[in-house]
Amino acid sequence: APGPGAGGDLPFFGSVLRRADCVRSCEEPRLGAVSRHRAAEEVRADFQRRVPYSYLQRAYIQLNKLKEAANAAHTFFMANPEHMEIQQDLENYKSTSGKVSLIDQEARQHMEDYSAGVRHYDKEEYELAIDFLERALQGYYSEDEDCQVMCEGPQRFEEHEYLDYKAGLYEAIADHYMQVLACKHDCVRELATRSGRISPIENFLPLHYDYLQFAYYRVGDYVKALECARSYLLFHPDDEDVLENAGYYEGLLEGTVDPGTIKPRKEARTLLRRHKLESHLLQVAAASLGYAYTELNYWNRYGARQDEHSVPSSISSEPEDGPRLSLTKKPMPKPDRELKEGGPLLYSDVKFVYNSQQLNGTQRVLLDNVISEEQCRELHRVASGIMLAGDGYRGKTSPHTPNERFEGATVLKALKYGYEGRVPLKSARLFYDISEKARRIVESYFLLSSTLYFSYTHLVCRTALSGQQERRNDLSHPIHADNCLLDPEANECWKEPPAYTFRDYSALLYMNADFEGGEFIFTEMDAKTVTASIKPKCGRMISFSSGGENPHGVKAVTKGQRCAVALWFTLDPLYRELERIQADEVIAMLDQEHLGLSEMNINPKDEL
Repeated sequence: APGPGAGGDLPFFGSVLRRADCVRSCEEPRLGAVSRHRAAEEVRADFQRRVPYSYLQRAYIQLNKLKEAANAAHTFFMANPEHMEIQQDLENYKSTSGKVSLIDQEARQHMEDYSAGVRHYDKEEYELAIDFLERALQGYYSEDEDCQVMCEGPQRFEEHEYLDYKAGLYEAIADHYMQVLACKHDCVRELATRSGRISPIENFLPLHYDYLQFAYYRVGDYVKALECARSYLLFHPDDEDVLENAGYYEGLLEGTVDPGTIKPRKEARTLLRRHKLESHLLQVAAASLGYAYTELNYWNRYGARQDEHSVPSSISSEPEDGPRLSLTKKPMPKPDRELKEGGPLLYSDVKFVYNSQQLNGTQRVLLDNVISEEQCRELHRVASGIMLAGDGYRGKTSPHTPNERFEGATVLKALKYGYEGRVPLKSARLFYDISEKARRIVESYFLLSSTLYFSYTHLVCRTALSGQQERRNDLSHPIHADNCLLDPEANECWKEPPAYTFRDYSALLYMNADFEGGEFIFTEMDAKTVTASIKPKCGRMISFSSGGENPHGVKAVTKGQRCAVALWFTLDPLYRELERIQADEVIAMLDQEHLGLSEMNINPKDEL
């Protein structure tokens, strides 16, 4: 620190200058001039999004190197899972070359080791789980050192215009150091975030120790079990399950080892101590210097495990004298709303078919006779007059698969065409009315306590293209969730953009059955294990909650045309469908005109 009096700060700044000279003298011989190795922000962003691999894939295709092209496409896709064209390219590679094992060339090794350790743990292969999880921890702490160093590079001062920046010496130093410190503090999030994701795996680092404490117990290494339990408790000192386990391990060691000599791991203590000090300094800066900062907790212990496998810190399948570790997952935070189902269907002709349990899932319902055969035919007639190829997908006629043509239309477009006389107004009005009927049924069946609003309404048809149906192994619509980005490898669904995170419920109302293929399917989070398959037919409706609990897709339509009304709903009025509001206004106007014409004894059809 700078000393007192005039010139007291010279030793401090002397060390700063020597450090700067050291860094510069190391960089230039190894990396060349600064202009050669400090890339522009746009270039860095492209590399972070793995954009070069998209170009690499195309280049490898031109060279007829399909194996390399497939790996490049897979590497790009891992950071851009919403990219439908790359997803289709991958399916094509698998079908043409039979290649199933693809390599992510930018995979973070500590993440790969962690995932492998968890897989072995779930299979009760505890020795292998220990090997991979210990390797993952070594990789994590090594990556943490790299992350800390990288934060000492150039920083962006978003709150300041450079030419107007008038801060004094120590203010300028503080401004820059706070940027560096915030970056270092964020390494916890960075190291727990998979490529292409925004949200980290919550509780990521502590979970390593949580898995390890029980794995070591199962292989009979009680010293390591206690060491890892105590390491976990550094992060969550009030976790009753692990506290109980630690007490049990202590009892097992009595008479052989003094449990008091077994400490939490040094690297965990060091990281946590540093993290707390960083947080303190950032909060001081926020309070005294006006630095914008919000402390986030990425070690929420209820965040990471959302599958049906065991969570290591709660076990009850052991004998009564063993640690009480239950093979069920830890309690999750309560959802924003209480999940219910089984409410009235409101319309006497609507027939209940299956509930969530019968469909092997959560918040699912299958209904028949939502609309009649005549209404299906009428909807089909209006569809042929208003649908546009690629509607809703920026004009891409085959947005999900090159083997089908996709067409669609919105409620507002149907009503406008009806008002202009381009399709029968009665048919256009039917599209509006049946979508409202579906909304009311969904709101009632799931016993929602607040209003369900339309988020998007789309009349869609998928048509099999002739000459392209042989040996198809792709899907009409790939497996996905409606309000989050499905990540099958991580067994997660990330509720973040570009997903429509505001969607709460979904429904599909089918119009016909005279086609081949096209079954609607639910799957597990792995996007492979099918839990329910539904054959569309006129008047059948499937509805479900829109989150990661309900991954779904559509099997290939191999012959004919499959049509349905697709509906997405939200409980947040801020995200009401704008076209639906405009459609409501059109309906109100039409009803007013109808009333006026009726009072004058004029048939509205005559006017149209």
